[in-house]
Formats: sequence, structure tokens, C-alpha cells
Amino acid sequence: MNSSSEVTQLLLAWGDGDNSALEQLALLVQKELERIARHYLQAEQSGHLLQTTALVNEAWLRMIDWRQVNWQNRAHFFSVAAQLMRRVLVDEARERHAQKRGGNALRVSFSVAAVVADEQGIELLALDTALLELAALDVRKAQIVELRFFGGLSVEEVAEVLQISERTVLRDWEFAQTWLFNELSQS
Repeated sequence: MNSSSEVTQLLLAWGDGDNSALEQLALLVQKELERIARHYLQAEQSGHLLQTTALVNEAWLRMIDWRQVNWQNRAHFFSVAAQLMRRVLVDEARERHAQKRGGNALRVSFSVAAVVADEQGIELLALDTALLELAALDVRKAQIVELRFFGGLSVEEVAEVLQISERTVLRDWEFAQTWLFNELSQS
């Protein structure tokens, strides 16, 4: 497992313009980024065009453009990476949806173990829309969903990134799961 402090130091150096820090960082975090990408792609339909490496590379390309990010720590980095991977998949889904005029849009599995007994396939675009609606109601709850579900961060890591207590994370996570389940069940 990567040293959290080493990743944080490299992030800070990269934020200060040290390109060699970016190269070292890439080597340290590659496996974790691939794990996040696999998590995303496992839920995709078998006809999905992107592979794990392609998704990680696309996220890196988008992240490298972020020259002046004030990186907080390792958890902050992985939350941004997870959000970028989600954006890549949503952008691809929108493009495919537009090309097919509504047919066979990308589908993902969204499992809410405490709320839903069995997994339901839902459209990635519907999930994205529901998350945007949740963010309009409560930004923090939407961030928690992104970090936990999409980023694979633990409750402790989410609390660290958002600078809130673990109890607040758990409470907001439970609310967000229920709210999303209700929203997605209606669509």
C-alpha cells in the first residue's frame, strides 16, 4: 500500500510545478486508479468500449490540465480522479445516447445494500441526473455519494476529504442512498 504521506508530498510538489513529482506520483497511484476504474467498469454492460487502462489514461489527461490545484492529501486526489472517471463515462454515455437517439444507453449497476435487496440496472445518465438533483438539494450529500460509491473511499477517507465527522458521513450516506433509490425507482 502506498504511503499516504508520500503521496501527499508528491501532490504538493506537483501543485508547485515539479513535473518530476508527477512522474513519481503516477507510479505510486497507478494500481489504485486501476482499481477505481475496474470498479466503474465492472458494472458496465459487456459492450462497453472503454477498458480499465483507457479510463485511467483519460482521467490522467484531464487531471494533468489542473495545474494549480491545491491538493489536500491522498484522499482528495483519489476523489478527484474518481469524479473525472465518472465524467468520462457520462460523456461517453451521452455521446452514444445521441448517436443512437435514445437506444441502448450505457447501463450500470447501482447497489445500495442496506436499502435495495437486489441490484438493479440503471442508466448512467439517469444516475448522473439524480446526483445533480441531489447536489441542488445538498451538495455535501452528493459529494459523499461520489466519494463512496464512485471513488471507493472509506468513511474515514470521506470524512478527511470533506473535513466532517465520520458520523456525519454515515448519516448523510444513508440519507443519500435512500433518496437516490427513490429517485431512480421513479424513472
